[in-house]
Amino acid sequence: MIARLGDGLPLCEGTDVEKSNDLDVCKRQAKTLIRKLGNTNRPEPKLSYESGPFLVHYMIEGSVVYVVVCDRKYPKKLAFKYLDEIRQEFENLYRGQVDTVVRPYAFIKFDTFIQKTRKLYMDTRAQRNMMKLSEELSEVQQIMTRNIQEVLGQGEKLDHVSRLTSTLAQESSVYSKKAKKLSRQALIKKYTPLAVIVFILILVMLWRFW
Repeated sequence: MIARLGDGLPLCEGTDVEKSNDLDVCKRQAKTLIRKLGNTNRPEPKLSYESGPFLVHYMIEGSVVYVVVCDRKYPKKLAFKYLDEIRQEFENLYRGQVDTVVRPYAFIKFDTFIQKTRKLYMDTRAQRNMMKLSEELSEVQQIMTRNIQEVLGQGEKLDHVSRLTSTLAQESSVYSKKAKKLSRQALIKKYTPLAVIVFILILVMLWRFW
């Protein structure tokens, strides 16, 4: 993901290679993180956050924040190398346009470069990636890793409670409808024999007095 730091406006986002509920949750958390960074005085220029089975790495350069979600096992060095490569190309193409755009995903065409670069970094055993891993990157080693709940805090918890409340309300509504349906079925089952008997009696009486 690439976003404007000040207001969290999304500028571009790479297409997901895989889909999962955990990944969707992590991406929502990453977007919340981006918005919070814009409201933070002097945020850390580079940081990593734990989120379930993933790590969220971000890099801030100027008025732009670059974010990538990786599996926990993926090397941090490569993740920040990837972000730096994305940053360099994005700045070369759009350096003077970031502060003037008003619509989300104004640079969606940049996704082509993101996809191409991501493929190069997918295999950690590829020669180019092994060479990058062997480079001395003391700066990356000093980048802290925190739990994403620390920064999302109460806001994310309230969102979670809100989603749970909404889910419970929906389930309650479904249960109520099923209960009413079962109640109707029970009444029908209970009074159907009686209705049949009354109907037969009426027919007999009509037949006798016809």
